[in-house]
Amino acid sequence: MAYTMLYQQCFLHFQSKDKYFLDSSDKVSYFFEACAVGENGELLVDSKIALNKVGHALHWLNPTFKKYTFCEKVKETCFQLGLAEPVIVQSMYIFKNPGVSSEVAAHQDATFLHTEPVKLVGFWIALEDATLENGCLWFAPGSHKSGVHRRFIRNPDPTSEQLLIYDAPAACYPTSNFQPVPVNKGACVLIHGQVVHRSEPNKSENSRHAYTFHVVDMNGTTYSSDNWLQPNPDQPFPNLYKN
Repeated sequence: MAYTMLYQQCFLHFQSKDKYFLDSSDKVSYFFEACAVGENGELLVDSKIALNKVGHALHWLNPTFKKYTFCEKVKETCFQLGLAEPVIVQSMYIFKNPGVSSEVAAHQDATFLHTEPVKLVGFWIALEDATLENGCLWFAPGSHKSGVHRRFIRNPDPTSEQLLIYDAPAACYPTSNFQPVPVNKGACVLIHGQVVHRSEPNKSENSRHAYTFHVVDMNGTTYSSDNWLQPNPDQPFPNLYKN
């Protein structure tokens, strides 16, 4: 039954990627590796390694992830960072399975979750050792001071079939700018919303599972109305300190 449901999710994702992505903001949705899905939505690889990630409301809808997302350590960390009104806007379980995982291109999280001013922090928790071989994170030091390079937004053209667009071409980041950050299982990496980071394909025989969620400080902040992810009117972004 579980695999049948995943196949159905796979087909829906294939049929309308933008709509499925938009609808995932307040759900637990499944996203497959590009090489794992055929032209008709069929799985081309073992279902155990087919998923790229699950998102984007694990932090609220899954009791286990909710417990750890809203734990005292996370609250204390946000307090020490000076976040006055932190809300959790999204969460993801990332698989990075061997043999099928794709490269994550260099990007800024603020491209996808933009605020004015930028008050965005990512929590990236290694559920397995993250090594050079299995696709650890790479960061461009100092890039958090360079502003937001482009935005990923809802298409303002109502006649277009493309629901989501970038407002500018991809920036060119020299490989030499990046430094790898391998970490052990259980480590938590904090990611500034403007820092440029990436990860390479998993070239090892070991998976690199991680759980990540993003926090926005809403104190004196405007959450951009054209972001792909918008709060459900019936379920606003949950306040970290009040849950």
